[in-house]
Amino acid sequence: MTAPIQILCVSAQPIGFPGSPWGPFESGHASSLDEAAHALQARAYDALLIDAPTEAMFEQLSRWPALAHAVVDTAAVVVSATPEVAGALRLLAQGVQDVVAPGGSEELARALRLAVERKRIEIAARKAYATDLATGLPNHLQLLEHMSHLVALRAREPAPMALVVLRIEGLAATEAALGAEAANVLKRKVAVRLRSGLRASDVVASLGADTFAVLLAWLDAPDDAERVARKLARALTRSFSITGREQAVGVRVGLASFPEHGEQAEDLLRRALGQAAQMATLEGSSQPAQWLDYGLARGATGAANDEG
Repeated sequence: MTAPIQILCVSAQPIGFPGSPWGPFESGHASSLDEAAHALQARAYDALLIDAPTEAMFEQLSRWPALAHAVVDTAAVVVSATPEVAGALRLLAQGVQDVVAPGGSEELARALRLAVERKRIEIAARKAYATDLATGLPNHLQLLEHMSHLVALRAREPAPMALVVLRIEGLAATEAALGAEAANVLKRKVAVRLRSGLRASDVVASLGADTFAVLLAWLDAPDDAERVARKLARALTRSFSITGREQAVGVRVGLASFPEHGEQAEDLLRRALGQAAQMATLEGSSQPAQWLDYGLARGATGAANDEG
C-alpha cells in the first residue's frame, strides 16, 4: 500500500482530500504561518499548502522567516486568487513549487501531488549531483547550499558558527605507492575520523581530491571553533592502516567564523580555503600543534608559545 502523502495546510479552515485518486493524503492544519513554523519543526511533511486569500497574506508569505527552511525538503504550494506576476515569481525564486488559483479539492490534490513528485525528483537529483563519489560525502555545491540556508537562519536567529577546511597531504603519495583504490580508502578513513570527532549537527564535506570542510553549525562560544579545528588536526596526525601498511598524512588547516569573517557562504569558504593554503603543514606528532592557535586566530603562518 502506498504511504499517505503528509500535507500541512495553512488555512482558516482545515482542508481534506478524501478518496482523491491523486492521494492518499493525510492532512495537518495550522491557522497561521507562525503555527506552521512550529509544526514544521516538530515533524516532516511532504507538502505545505498555504492559502493566501488576500494581497496582505501573500506579501506576508514572501517575508515569512521560516520559508527558506520549509522549502528545503517540502513541496510548498500557494493558493492565491489574483497574485501579481512579480510576487508569484519572487515566491518561486524562494523555493515555492507552485502558485495556483483557488479551485475544487481535486484541482488542489492534483497540484499537491505533482508538486511533491517534482520535489522528490529535485532532491534525488540534488543528492546525486552534490555527492563526492569517493567518500559519499556532500561536495562543495551541497555544502554551499547548506551553509546558505544556515546563514539565512542566523540572520534571524543570531548564533556563532564556523567553517574549518583541512587540506590533506599524502593522498597523492599513497596513490603513487599503493594505487588509486588505496588512496580512496585513505580518503574515506580520513572522513570517518573527522566525523567521529564531531556532533551530529556538524557537516563534513569533500571539496576535491585532497580537501575536506567541516561546518560547525552551532557553537556554544565563538572560540570553540579554534578548539575543534585543533582537535581535528591532531586526530589526523595519527597514522592510518592502509593495506596492512601504516600511512601518515600532513594537514593544513583554515578557519572562517560567522559573522566575523563573512556573512555569505562563498566568502566564508574562500577565507577558510585561502588560510589553509597559507598555513604550515602539521605532520605526525613531530611538530607541535600550538602554531594553530596563532595561525587560525590571525590568518598567518607562525608558532605560538601558549599551550594548545
